[in-house]
Amino acid sequence: MAIASEETTRICNHCDRAIPTSNIDLHYAHCSRNLEKCKVCGDMIPKKHAEEHFFNTHAPVACSLCSETMEREILAIHKGENCPQRIVTCEFCEFPLPAIDLAEHQEVCGNRTELCHLCNRYIRLRERYNHESRCTGIADNNVGSSRDVRAIEREEREEGGPRRQRPERPNYSRRRILFTIAITGIAVLLGSLFFQKKTDSSQVH
Repeated sequence: MAIASEETTRICNHCDRAIPTSNIDLHYAHCSRNLEKCKVCGDMIPKKHAEEHFFNTHAPVACSLCSETMEREILAIHKGENCPQRIVTCEFCEFPLPAIDLAEHQEVCGNRTELCHLCNRYIRLRERYNHESRCTGIADNNVGSSRDVRAIEREEREEGGPRRQRPERPNYSRRRILFTIAITGIAVLLGSLFFQKKTDSSQVH
């Protein structure tokens, strides 16, 4: 025949566990003498291990990266999201560095430029994503320095792409040749005149 459960068990006033009624007195004497409830997590811990339980489970710990002391339960979140010494990567160059140095690094890194192969303009890295979404592929000749142009030409040569046509320079060499011929002709003419005068004067004497 069935017996009601509340008649067969009782709740221990010390550990709040359901104990068979026939053993409740013996259990309570042993429980209250040897166990205590952890004030942090509420688990029943042997009294002789209570201090060890607290230090291993609940005592504040120091972050191995920044040495800040905190509750053990939030250490993992701190290391992954909040620690200033956690390693993060720059969104522009993907270089790993401590989070505390990220803002200063990205301020400099984001101002570096890269060539847009669609419009041949040099674009700051921090503006690259917005530029790519708006780029029409039309070159802007007013933007960029002569240094940028030389870099573009060098890159095109390395990639085997079309080179920009440079103005021919044969005029300079032609002028130089004509100038040299003229000087030489004048020198020869003056020399022959001088020689002729000298010959004539010697014949007179």
